[in-house]
Amino acid sequence: MHDLHNKGRHTQAIHAGNHVDPQTGAVSVPIYQSSTFAFKNADHGAASFRGDPEGGFIYTRLGNPTTMALEECIATMENAHGGMACATGMAAVNLVYYAMLGQNQHVVCADTVYGPSRTVLETQYPRFGVEATFVDTSDPANVAAAMRPNTTLVHIETPDNPTLKIADIPAICEIAHQHGAKVSVDNTFASPLLQNPLELGADIVLHSMTKFINGHTDVVAGMVLAKEPELYNHLLKVHKNLGGTMDPHQAWLVLRGVKSLGMRMERAQENSMKLARFLEDHDKIEWVRYPFLESHPQYELAKRQMRGGGAVISFGVKGGLEAGKKLMDNVELPVLAVSLGGIETLIEHPASMTHAGISREEQEKAGLSDGLVRIAVGCEDYADIEADLARVLDTI
Repeated sequence: MHDLHNKGRHTQAIHAGNHVDPQTGAVSVPIYQSSTFAFKNADHGAASFRGDPEGGFIYTRLGNPTTMALEECIATMENAHGGMACATGMAAVNLVYYAMLGQNQHVVCADTVYGPSRTVLETQYPRFGVEATFVDTSDPANVAAAMRPNTTLVHIETPDNPTLKIADIPAICEIAHQHGAKVSVDNTFASPLLQNPLELGADIVLHSMTKFINGHTDVVAGMVLAKEPELYNHLLKVHKNLGGTMDPHQAWLVLRGVKSLGMRMERAQENSMKLARFLEDHDKIEWVRYPFLESHPQYELAKRQMRGGGAVISFGVKGGLEAGKKLMDNVELPVLAVSLGGIETLIEHPASMTHAGISREEQEKAGLSDGLVRIAVGCEDYADIEADLARVLDTI
């Protein structure tokens, strides 16, 4: 396959990493379900362990042809030097934290990141002397005020989960880099199709590939990507030694899923825009947040750094949590389940589900209200989604 770096994101999703098998002509990347790989001779084995170009694969924890194809695909889409496929999204998060945070160092983190991404900083890393400051990263001034001499990492999500606030990636990167810190961006909500943080100044981008990249609610997976070779090599050593690497069958499933990312995202995004407008105009809905809705406080910023608004909407039902529960308990088409980015529509209550590990006080401070309902819009016929929500809302 020719170089794909200058091709469109849809083309990259379908072709990057997907080299035709030279032995058989197989168009789909084979599943190399092997734990270990034979060397041609002793010199070849030594070259493999040294990482020389003439070396080969050694052991699947250290690298596998199927997994490497997926890493190449996502790295091409994110314009990264390289990617590291991880067993889960949280394995990706912890790879970044563990590799970038040393003893008695400090991290500035978005206050409404995915619940476990925050909880692990609050409960596990303090034993190493790591301190975390959680701020509203929708205002870069909050990041600037939180920086310390020992800050080595600024970790953000944009759009964030579940308030859908937008962080100004270039502005935050400028602040962090002036202080000698690196910036990691969780790009799960936008996917590489709609936003590329490394092109906006970030050093690391990570994904829960469980979500939009895989897109079929049947695999858990993560990916960490680095812009520069030196940082990539540092992360890669930690990744191999920690062991949160990916199984080849898992990688093959995600490779199969990512090929339809463009089509799935376009459909889900079209549904989301229509649904956001419907909800905004409904008299039972108190407020709606969707990045490409003109009423979003950071609409202009979202349009500047994203190529689309994505497929997640947060909203409040008049009547608070009880009204929200009634909605979630009585809809028929959206599935009451956590996660997002699947081909089907999912609905959930973050304060009691995905973000339950965060204290009530901190939830309120971050704008994570009891009445907030999150809907991850899928690819069904739009009329069916709207009709189902309308039916229940009319009873509230």
